[in-house]
Amino acid sequence: MLAALAASWHAGALAADTALWFAQGRPAAAARQAVDILAASAADGLEPRDYDADELRRALSQAESGPLAPDAETLLDETLTAAMQRYLADLHGGRVDPRRIHENFSAAPDPHFDPPGYLRGAVAAHRLPEAVREAAPSFPLYGTLRQALARYRALAASPAWQAPLPPLPGKTLTRGQAYAGLPVLTQRLLALGDLPAGTPVPARYEGALVEGVKAFQARHGLEAAGTIGAGTFAQLNVPPASRVRQIELTMERLRWTPLLEGRRMIVVNVPEFVLRAYEVRDGSVQVKAEMKVIVGKALDTRTPLFKEDMRYIEFSPYWNVPPSIARAETVPRLRRDPGYFARQGFEFVGADGKAVTTLSAASLDAVQRGELRIRQRPGPKNALGDIKFIFPNNDNIYLHHTPAPQLFTRDRRDLSHGCIRVEAPVALASFVLQDTPGWTDTRIREAMEKGQSSTLRLQQPLPVVLAYGTALAKADGRIYFFSDIYGLDKVLDDALRQRGAGRTGFRADRNARKIGKVE
Repeated sequence: MLAALAASWHAGALAADTALWFAQGRPAAAARQAVDILAASAADGLEPRDYDADELRRALSQAESGPLAPDAETLLDETLTAAMQRYLADLHGGRVDPRRIHENFSAAPDPHFDPPGYLRGAVAAHRLPEAVREAAPSFPLYGTLRQALARYRALAASPAWQAPLPPLPGKTLTRGQAYAGLPVLTQRLLALGDLPAGTPVPARYEGALVEGVKAFQARHGLEAAGTIGAGTFAQLNVPPASRVRQIELTMERLRWTPLLEGRRMIVVNVPEFVLRAYEVRDGSVQVKAEMKVIVGKALDTRTPLFKEDMRYIEFSPYWNVPPSIARAETVPRLRRDPGYFARQGFEFVGADGKAVTTLSAASLDAVQRGELRIRQRPGPKNALGDIKFIFPNNDNIYLHHTPAPQLFTRDRRDLSHGCIRVEAPVALASFVLQDTPGWTDTRIREAMEKGQSSTLRLQQPLPVVLAYGTALAKADGRIYFFSDIYGLDKVLDDALRQRGAGRTGFRADRNARKIGKVE
């Protein structure tokens, strides 16, 4: 829709040398709309000062009080135009190159979105506010986060955070205990919506307050047990202003994370440890499968962020142990415990593809030299479980099952060497193969349990996005926050602050006095 709209506006756009914001020497109504839009850019997590909103408002007020000299009018028109073009580009595509912050999404501009032409078309059609709303990301999460941003900005001024939450009486606060902080705790949970309005402060930690803490824990990636330990206490003390920044950073990522590039997609939100498979129908997003995942360890084997197309499913897969893991972990283990070789179903494979199923010191030495590799045969011990979803990429990352499903019960699940383990592989395979005749759940399970490796090429590639968002707002209004496990929120925050510090813009314009700049 955006591309068609932009094309239609280009056809009826004003000439490039025509003033956008003035008519007969006086500011047009669109000029005031534009300044109001720039001043309200914080509602989308942007910075009004990046677009010189205050300075332009003062300059416009002066222009409205009397005619400007022709050169001053031209300067103001050009300055407001440049600010609006910059704002539209930021709103639509983001403010930083994602590759600068370890997110390998394309930084190429949207070929269907041309800020200068889009802006002129919007003004010519007298629909500037509508055009601005349409330039923002259309993924539904963006709109719900925008609402959440306004709510948490209001919470930042709430009295619920004026007094500190007192220390716990011990290491944990459990049901039935007395606690001096119950009034503040109740006040905060009421403000956050985790307690029903009107809930009274109890004499002890019990009843509705425990249920409110459970709701809070569920929204913050914690075990919803109702017991308040160090983790929950720390999250309860995070000020709303910090949550505001989390929401702003997630909205920024939504501007360049490719979440709507296919009719059907799979998205893994790494800090949430969740995979969602969804379809886009008539402009609405319908989640068809949702499951827990295990991602790369934050310390040393982080899961990279990118988009690629899934092209194959491998049933009963072999696991080719990556050389780095083989040298650092597998070979030392086999030297200490030779029986581990047979128990795990390992074999050596040479460059000619021939397998050697017996263990020897010479073979281990050859692995260290890169002359042999270690492979694990299909079976119940196989590290990939019984299915592997392949989307070819430079990092050799894929989705797969696991022989250790008990790990999905953990709250924090950055436990892998980088690849992503999925909790419900049959449900995921069913989604992937829903348009492939004959692939019922029964047939999928049979292929997984066969113990003989086989590869199925997908009829149509399926986009897979490995994304990163520490804030999530659902349609019911509930807002969820997750730990910044890889520190990428901080990296993005630093990049945005550096960008803002390095921009001089209208404030430094030596001609600003000519159009009403107040020094």
